[in-house]
Amino acid sequence: MRLTRLMNGIDLVESSGDFSSEISDICYDSRRCGKGSLFVAIPGLKHDGHDFIEEAVKRGAVCVVHEKDIIPSKGVASVRVRDSRLVMGSLGKNFYGNPSGEICLIGVTGTNGKTTVTYLLESILKEAGFNAGVIGTINYRYGGRAFQSPNTTPESVDLHRILREMADSGVTHAVMEVSSHAIDLKRVDACEYEMGIFTNLYSEHLDYHGTMENYFLVKKRFLQELITGGKKIVNGDDPWGMRIIQEEGSRALAFGIEKSCDVSAFDFRLSMDGITARIRTSDGEFGLTSSMIGKFNLFNILTSVTAALSLDIPRGDIVAGIEKVKNIPGRLERVNDPGDPAVFVDYAHTEDALKRALENLVEFKKRKIITVFGCGGDRDRTKRAPMGKVATELSDIAIVTSDNPRTEDPLEIIGEIEGGIDGNSIERFLSGNIYGNKNGKGYIVIPDRREAIELAVSIADTADIVLIAGKGHEDYQILGTGRISFDDRIVTREALAKRRARGRG
Repeated sequence: MRLTRLMNGIDLVESSGDFSSEISDICYDSRRCGKGSLFVAIPGLKHDGHDFIEEAVKRGAVCVVHEKDIIPSKGVASVRVRDSRLVMGSLGKNFYGNPSGEICLIGVTGTNGKTTVTYLLESILKEAGFNAGVIGTINYRYGGRAFQSPNTTPESVDLHRILREMADSGVTHAVMEVSSHAIDLKRVDACEYEMGIFTNLYSEHLDYHGTMENYFLVKKRFLQELITGGKKIVNGDDPWGMRIIQEEGSRALAFGIEKSCDVSAFDFRLSMDGITARIRTSDGEFGLTSSMIGKFNLFNILTSVTAALSLDIPRGDIVAGIEKVKNIPGRLERVNDPGDPAVFVDYAHTEDALKRALENLVEFKKRKIITVFGCGGDRDRTKRAPMGKVATELSDIAIVTSDNPRTEDPLEIIGEIEGGIDGNSIERFLSGNIYGNKNGKGYIVIPDRREAIELAVSIADTADIVLIAGKGHEDYQILGTGRISFDDRIVTREALAKRRARGRG
């Protein structure tokens, strides 16, 4: 695409150089630049793209978009803008021919439930005869193909490229998880959404946003600024969702269980075998069943039902689509065989997510609940003690271990988790010793995650429930700045196999 055409609609502060060049690609990483590419210099969280302009030019960039003062390179077009992040989205939109305008784009935002909602909506859309694509935490997928997702929500240029590939392959509806980081960093500003969904808001990412109010305002911006004229689906039982509903009025469709909403669930039954519920709408009632478990999954189902109804999808297709989803990777994913203890792997890595997972499992408790969990390093430290408190209060035995320690000392992270445990004075880090707290329950410190999982499985009786929390679908563990292969589901199945080999069932 010729540079003059690519710059259509872009607000320029100043420019210089030859604008007749053909642009072969748009890059924000100088290492990806090639002959005829355009490089967007972005001030990042760790690195500043302006420091890599020279490298981008050496690799073949013929145009540089920047927001700071630079000395233009000879023979290279220079475009100064006020906000290079914002402009990069518009450039991607122009370069790939506005693909989001060719499909029904649905954005799902909120702290918890985004992944599950995208899976449910994908199934419903396929049941209704549509060609659905998904962009999310676990992967990006469409047309029977799946691709690894480095970010929950891709960078703006990558996002438009993926949407173009989806549109060209016949995708009619794309459902995407929209993270708060992506909204704040303007990755999604140039997309044309037909629907925005708000699941809930709980304490997370405060190391980035600072306060819950700031976190909320980012989510609110997505619904109010980026879903202009589109449909808005909001959790009416969530206090932050109620605030959005009050401000949006009739422009938002509310769903819930506890409060009066446009779409609600009632007469529901939750068991280890799944969920049955009745759904009430302004047009009547209908029933559905799901093999997923827990009240929070009922909320995810209700979210998806409300979105599907607003898309005028027939009830029969909605019910059939939900019934076809047996489990979500790493979201209370059951990994045991018949005769084993009930063992679940879940992505819960915040206080609220862990609390909700355990509260749901407590409903099905016959004997003990054993929880394995840790906290990630180089991330929000304020959630560590609260997670320790939740895990030990709602579990009979909590095993504190490593998650993704990254560059932090795993034992220091564990120490901060222990700060939230209302227990007796202990000699720390004695692997295998159980320390009781004031509620008569206990916790164990096992820094090695594999050992922690193996211990949990080995001490569980067949009537117990084991929760392996924190990593879910992830198939790696981050140690220092590198990754090792580690999948909680695989490790847990191996531990269960050892248990069966020892004659325990």
